Amino acid sequence: MTDVPPHRPGPRAWGEMLLCELKMVARDTSGLIVPIGLPMIILVTNASGAGQEVVAHGRTALDVFVLPLVFTMVAATTGIVNMPSFLAYYRRSGILRRLGVTPASPIMVLIAQAAVGVLQIAVGIAAAWIVAMLMFGAQPPVHVGAALGALALTVAAMYAMGLIVAALSPTPNSSVAIGLSLFFLLGATGGMFGGLAGLPSFIGAIGEWLPFGAGVQALSAAWTGAPVETSSLVGLSAAVVLGTTVAALFFRWE
Repeated sequence: MTDVPPHRPGPRAWGEMLLCELKMVARDTSGLIVPIGLPMIILVTNASGAGQEVVAHGRTALDVFVLPLVFTMVAATTGIVNMPSFLAYYRRSGILRRLGVTPASPIMVLIAQAAVGVLQIAVGIAAAWIVAMLMFGAQPPVHVGAALGALALTVAAMYAMGLIVAALSPTPNSSVAIGLSLFFLLGATGGMFGGLAGLPSFIGAIGEWLPFGAGVQALSAAWTGAPVETSSLVGLSAAVVLGTTVAALFFRWE
């Protein structure tokens, strides 16, 4: 008697899972507005003056400082605040536990949530870029490939930080509270409120290695055509490793 191979979800199941996650995110009004609206406010309020100050290779302060900050904020709010709150809700309501006894494992929810989050980040960044380009004359990075690589690594680092929040948060409300606290902590030490140069030297030095500051610095370097600093790459990569390790050790499906 031969063993029957276990049934695995096919493309249709994956498509339905992605569609369900997309609907859930679309119905979360604050989760839609904040990752796009807050960075857009930062962009508009800083773009007028920054767009006139040339920094290097014809790129202005808008290109070199404001846009990297805005793009990093979009990734951070989605990965650190939004994504963990959904996973905490699914765990609290028993959805992950019920999926655990079906061929559609809880891992599918995690992958689908990540895919929808990346789509949301892409929409937020595209919207900010279009506004910056049409209204304020923003220019593309000197090294487009380096900018895309830095952005992808930044998104991965922010999601890894979000996995830590999801792993340690017992309830959806605590997930939002912890996620917001971590977002503002990383943002404050990464130059979100005035740039790293305006911080005390020891805080600025730490912020360059943390994922928010490292993401901003990596994107800024790509925009000016300068080599991306090793500290930025190491900081972002370390965040990815740390986040996935903590999540693997402490994440609870029930």
